[in-house]
Amino acid sequence: MIGKLDEALGFHQAALRVRAQRQELIAANIANADTPNFKAKDVDFAAAFKNAMSGAAPQDNVLVKTAASHLSAQPLENALNAGFPGGVQYRREMQGSVDGNTVDMDVERNQFADNAVRYEASLVMLNGQLKKLMTAIQGQ
Repeated sequence: MIGKLDEALGFHQAALRVRAQRQELIAANIANADTPNFKAKDVDFAAAFKNAMSGAAPQDNVLVKTAASHLSAQPLENALNAGFPGGVQYRREMQGSVDGNTVDMDVERNQFADNAVRYEASLVMLNGQLKKLMTAIQGQ
């Protein structure tokens, strides 16, 4: 029974998780709009969602030792990059800036609002699915 519930709700769980993580990335971009040399980041939602649904591990940039005398590298732990099933990417620069910052506030606000609406839509669909399951369980 639990496996069937997980199967029925797994789609929405993955979508909500990727949307929430994407929202954090966009919020970080907005927060760093005035930080010199900050590079705006985003995630390809389709790729991240596909990887989340397949259970694939997050794509990390892994440093490899090419010689025995090289120092071992530890992966960079970053709360925004951890657990992303699709991997974080730099956003394409629309217009250059003098300080090297690539955050375009118009793009970020648009993406933030779009992602929030899609997150809310996923919640509404999940709520509808849960109501159907409850109706089936109660036999009404």
